Amino acid sequence: MFTMWKTTFRTIGIGMAASALALAAPGSGGRPGAVNYVEGQVSLAGHALGSNSIGPTEVQPGQILETGQGKAEMLLTPGIFLRLADQSAVRMVSPSLIDTRVEIVRGEAMVEADQVLPDNHLVISDQGTDVRIQKNGVYKFTAAPATVFVYDGKAEVLRNDRATEIGRGKELALAGDAKPSGFDRKSGDSLYQWSDVRSEYLAEANQSSVQMIVAGGPGAWWYGANWYWNPWFDSWAFVPGNGLFYSPFGFGFYSPVYWRSYPPLRYFVRPGVTVAAARVAGANVRTNAAPAVRAPMGGGMRISSGARMGGRR
Repeated sequence: MFTMWKTTFRTIGIGMAASALALAAPGSGGRPGAVNYVEGQVSLAGHALGSNSIGPTEVQPGQILETGQGKAEMLLTPGIFLRLADQSAVRMVSPSLIDTRVEIVRGEAMVEADQVLPDNHLVISDQGTDVRIQKNGVYKFTAAPATVFVYDGKAEVLRNDRATEIGRGKELALAGDAKPSGFDRKSGDSLYQWSDVRSEYLAEANQSSVQMIVAGGPGAWWYGANWYWNPWFDSWAFVPGNGLFYSPFGFGFYSPVYWRSYPPLRYFVRPGVTVAAARVAGANVRTNAAPAVRAPMGGGMRISSGARMGGRR
């Protein structure tokens, strides 16, 4: 009897949490240019940003997001994040979903691309040279000198009326006619390490959001692959439309469809807190592994069954 009441209480609690999550969603989803995280000195168009700016604040065309002694994270298309190092700045050129363009003004920026779709046209302009991101991966841009580093993925560099493809483990100086050369992918700097931590944190936010979507029942504010606001993590969470995608840093992003068939044993409900996953997919649900397993860095691999993910904050 006690077990039955405990299960009933948990089900009611999850349903209420799902409703809270739905009501907390600003608008219909995050859009390119939304500010998703700030720490230290960060400003937009000359106005200082704090933690209360996360979520509703969007970088509009022509505006500059910049850091002093601080870091910032901005959303691009669903599943793609841009992160700024200390003393760095980017200008939003176009926040369109089908033509997303950002210009590196100074300093360093890193792009984590977890899901690049065929119709995405994502361009990072660095000192007058356009770099189109073509595949899931991790890309670093520096302004002085203008250089792109491909930790994982593939990019197309457009310069002097010619296109140069640059792949995993290659860097390319964007001025002149330099050719791609290799670099040590394991020698990650502070921006890379910070992006790694953010990717882990966002995977936890994904777990929390997807469980609430699934537990909320059919049609519970679910409108496909997009950014979903998670009030417990004070963050937009990326939720794929199907399958389970690993980020290039090795952390996974569940879709509600995948979660129903292969929920983990435990999931993150809020930062630092895990609970047992509710059995919402019927008696044939497989729960053969726990979260908190990092997969090898692999460029956004998609899998259909068996693997598990998670992470620490």
